[in-house]
Amino acid sequence: MRLVLASTNPHKRRELARLLAPHRIDRLPSGVDLPPETGATFADNAHLKACAAAAATGRAAFADDSGIEADALGGAPGVRSARYAGESATDEENLEKLRAQAPPGSAVAYVCVIAYLDPATGAETLVEERCTGTLAAEPRGEGGFGYDPIFLPDDRDRDDDRTMAQLSDAEKDAISHRGRAARALLACLSR
Repeated sequence: MRLVLASTNPHKRRELARLLAPHRIDRLPSGVDLPPETGATFADNAHLKACAAAAATGRAAFADDSGIEADALGGAPGVRSARYAGESATDEENLEKLRAQAPPGSAVAYVCVIAYLDPATGAETLVEERCTGTLAAEPRGEGGFGYDPIFLPDDRDRDDDRTMAQLSDAEKDAISHRGRAARALLACLSR
């Protein structure tokens, strides 16, 4: 099956193409504008983007909205994770703001919601998954993106102190919020 990804984020596209194989992930066609992420929840934002892509292309489309929630900050940055340090903030700026506000060892969770719509069949699916962890004292690792260099996943051996950015793609995919959500979507698509 070919699916249109309602995102222009190259990191997400690369990860989701790997996670949703054997389905083929097509880029959002140029000229298709996605709505601003104004929803109060990850589900709201994912649904808005998937609807826009499906309506513009007439094809099955899906969108991911994801981010990090810090217990010490009452769940922030949450849906504002990509814009935590400002509308045009870089991953590094967002990460540094979180580090400045939440102490090392703070409980955190990555959240991912994937919304899928197929205008031909009317099928709609929404899946949500999480990956819990704690904040590392210092950023470590070159892999991943976003907050990965300071995210220490709970789903690791006790003597493994690697951040998400230090894991191989296969290790990260097995435990990440996006990996779990992608597997949940695959299960829905195979029904």
